[in-house]
Amino acid sequence: MTQSDLLIVGGGVLGTFHAAAALERGLSVTLCEASATPRGATVRNFGQIVPSGMQPRWQAHGRRSLAIYQDLQSRTDITLRQLGSVYLASDYDELGLLEEMAVINWDNGYPSHLLTAAECRKRYPGLREDYCVGGLFFPEEVTVEAREMIGRVLAYLTAEKGLNYRPGHRVVKLKGGGARVQARDNHGNQYRAERAIVCSGGDFGSLFPDRLAASDLELCKLQMLRIAAGPGPELPGNILTGLSIRRYESFRDCPSYARVKETEDPGAFWKQWGVHILFKQSPDGSIILGDTHEYASAREVDALSFENRPRLNEYMLDEAKKIFDLPRWTIDASWNGYYSQCREHDIHLETIGDRIHVVTGIGGKGMTAGPGFSAAHIDHLYAGTPLHPVTASKPATTPS
Repeated sequence: MTQSDLLIVGGGVLGTFHAAAALERGLSVTLCEASATPRGATVRNFGQIVPSGMQPRWQAHGRRSLAIYQDLQSRTDITLRQLGSVYLASDYDELGLLEEMAVINWDNGYPSHLLTAAECRKRYPGLREDYCVGGLFFPEEVTVEAREMIGRVLAYLTAEKGLNYRPGHRVVKLKGGGARVQARDNHGNQYRAERAIVCSGGDFGSLFPDRLAASDLELCKLQMLRIAAGPGPELPGNILTGLSIRRYESFRDCPSYARVKETEDPGAFWKQWGVHILFKQSPDGSIILGDTHEYASAREVDALSFENRPRLNEYMLDEAKKIFDLPRWTIDASWNGYYSQCREHDIHLETIGDRIHVVTGIGGKGMTAGPGFSAAHIDHLYAGTPLHPVTASKPATTPS
């Protein structure tokens, strides 16, 4: 029988950083991860940490995440690189949104700098002159190598902070009762804890399936690919493009957003498949490119095809070639990612009894806002502090 103050189910970004925050409070923590290593959304994404794409209260969690990531990097190498993020406008409607966003950032005290088209081309070699009319740069934003980062954080928490990490142990039964929760895993091991936090991502079937099926949760399937390393320019940091400006929620606060959206073709291929074009280069020179979005409710997840659709890869590659001139565009890998999100809410939070807390459905915000939200949630559960700050508080800098 394993006993601890807190039992966490799921070793992705939400589970891991809930564990990190609880350990900082001096709690004993057991974390059970179903797979030998995490295999879900946390390791299949770009590794872009971009609070700039979020509206105020989630941007506040994202900015707290930046501090958490930086603190961890100062203690152990989690693959963090502070190279900033840029949004590249492909037309003057998108540039207008960037200009309005620079003012919003000024009001929120979040550093950003407008770039001319020439400045964008200088910073990002290979950027096509006929694509970019200007950009907005966020110097504080960072990248990680998604396939490595979470494993390194878990190893650090285990070696240095006393985390009882149990990979390959799927919790199959969890119930509350009295002053403790009780759990059993697929190997027959039993656990007791004062509380449990369930961060099982898109796994809607293992624990509380009826509750999750009755919620507004849905599963999102993404398609991404990797361009093989080769000769060519360095593309530093997170590179987001015109379709990202038109998609990301932060831009909904811009005065011109509704007008810009009204001019879009509702039948466009990129709208049908939820495409926006992102680039992120890894230290080995390969480039992750994507992505697409398809959705199915928690009741109907099997409706999502398991196939990787070549025509979507071809479309993303064709769009990428309109943005950058690279000497080679060889695809050496293509994969699907899956994350859970809510249709009507920004995250699924449910307390079962008094001691079991289900946390999932954070959507595409997980890598960016997950660490900050997890810290806030632990503070909320154990100290009663507010779960969502309205804005982050940092000194403002003059927009330029």
